[in-house]
Amino acid sequence: MIFLSHNYKDKPIVEQFALRLSEMFGQDKVFYDSWSIQPGDGIIDKMNEGLESCQLFLFFVSKNSLQSKMVELEWQNAVIKATKGNTKIIPVRLDDCLMPPILLQTLYVDLFGQGLEVALRQVSDVVTGNNTFTPGPQQFSNLRAYTYLENGNRIVECHAEFYMEPISHFLFLVGNTEEEVSFSYKSSSMVRTGFIKDIKLNNGQTFNAQMMSIERGTVPGFPFVVEITAKNIDISIQLIGVMHEKRQNEWALIPLIDGKKNA
Repeated sequence: MIFLSHNYKDKPIVEQFALRLSEMFGQDKVFYDSWSIQPGDGIIDKMNEGLESCQLFLFFVSKNSLQSKMVELEWQNAVIKATKGNTKIIPVRLDDCLMPPILLQTLYVDLFGQGLEVALRQVSDVVTGNNTFTPGPQQFSNLRAYTYLENGNRIVECHAEFYMEPISHFLFLVGNTEEEVSFSYKSSSMVRTGFIKDIKLNNGQTFNAQMMSIERGTVPGFPFVVEITAKNIDISIQLIGVMHEKRQNEWALIPLIDGKKNA
């Protein structure tokens, strides 16, 4: 049994994880409260049954779950079982929270930093007994783009998460034309811009893009902030992704995260 311990606020991503695991191993092998606890069931009794029968305990670690007393009871119970050799705990990091000290000795799955597909593959490898290392897909990204709506406009904040990025050249890929949307850099007025049509990605898809760059680095705590505005009330802003120039004429997509960056 695979037990998914999480806070209800994190369900949008945890449920995707649960559904994929159920496809791999069967729904009856995954304890996920939304289908493992039905109307009329005793919640505590069902949770205890799940904890007693689980061989793999997935603790989805986030700022939300670390503040939940129920989740705290679940993972502390799992730690006790783990010390007796009855279960294996795998923390799955969902955001930029700090891991509880007692779990620091455990290698965690970094969904926040590596994405859903890599995290799922690693958990699947643990269940099937395979080595979790695979070269290639596990790409580290120091840059992340957070996007949200503000006063009807689309805000994109490009953050350097861990260290300074010396090159601050970005492409904002959109499904709009130059006549439909405008771009403004919010951090200062000194910025180079240019609209580029029909950029072809490695997957063969083609999009338009707004190039924006400044002659200084992007450092943690001082994001590269861009506001995208529709020129007509009937136009929908179609932000596809954000690319960063890693080296001269070498561009790569950076993770695009829906919502503001947590403080």
